[in-house]
Amino acid sequence: MIRLHLDAADLRRITLAPAPNALFEAALSVRGLRTGTTAQGRARPAVDQWRRWVNGSLDERAGVLLDLVPPDGYLPDFLLQPSAGDFATAVDLAGRTPSELLVKDLRIADLPGLDGGPVAPSRWSRELAAGSAAARHTLMDDLRRYFTSSIAPLWPQVRTDATADRVLRAEMMLRGGVDALLTTLSLTWLWDPPTLHLPSRSSYDIPLCGRGLLLMPSWFATGPMIMYRPEESTVLAYPMHLPDAPAGPPEVLGPLLGRTRAAVLAGVRDPATTTALAQRVGVSLATASQHATVLRNAGLVRTTRIGIAVLHSLTPLGRALLDGEPPALLG
Repeated sequence: MIRLHLDAADLRRITLAPAPNALFEAALSVRGLRTGTTAQGRARPAVDQWRRWVNGSLDERAGVLLDLVPPDGYLPDFLLQPSAGDFATAVDLAGRTPSELLVKDLRIADLPGLDGGPVAPSRWSRELAAGSAAARHTLMDDLRRYFTSSIAPLWPQVRTDATADRVLRAEMMLRGGVDALLTTLSLTWLWDPPTLHLPSRSSYDIPLCGRGLLLMPSWFATGPMIMYRPEESTVLAYPMHLPDAPAGPPEVLGPLLGRTRAAVLAGVRDPATTTALAQRVGVSLATASQHATVLRNAGLVRTTRIGIAVLHSLTPLGRALLDGEPPALLG
């Protein structure tokens, strides 16, 4: 368990990143292709479709990124560059990372062979750690090539999904303050003021020391990713909420529940506030609230109150109904 400790100054300095980080997403996508994992631990049509499109060509697409991106754990910090406004700037900053930071980042990432690792590192990774100009140029060229071939066609969708996620976070902040924002970042994270508990195989504490927290939505992240910056706010990347294609469309469940109520049930496949649910289904706030209440009373939806706002999500029974599982499994 990772524990982020926020004092009063930290709580005043929580900010939302204006957009996903293209360099970071590219690095995480390489990990996803290597391990076959999906964000938030469940299959999503968009991610699976993208993976099928690039499957079988990772080696030729990723180049030296395969030497930098471990199957799990931390990524080198220079592959994030949170201050960069676009991919080109991020690549330039990564290529100009001071040699002493490169060595530190590569060791933190457990690059094979460094610090007594079990496998000899590649010649290129040794040259990069030594500050070779040629190795830096190779890194920048391969980053650009991989992004152009593998991520650029997907990027408009990533930005659209990130915008929707940002709207959700802003709404929670407006309706319930910082407590609501931190409580709803992930269903598996625990906000127990003044500490945010994040699931991890490691156990350690990170005091933010009044420098705040930068929240960064990620399309490819499978869990929390942290970048500690001694003189700036700590970066916390979290898996953004992505819409799923309804497994049980209103046309199928409509005769049983009614078309609008079936649409409301499908609308909470991803957790949603009442306002967000109304927007997804295209009904009034009052109508969304009424149908959510009926579904909650039927055991298909659970509602969690956070301050003055509520968050609706599916119960196991509701998800089974949407997924069309056999009646025996629904009982």
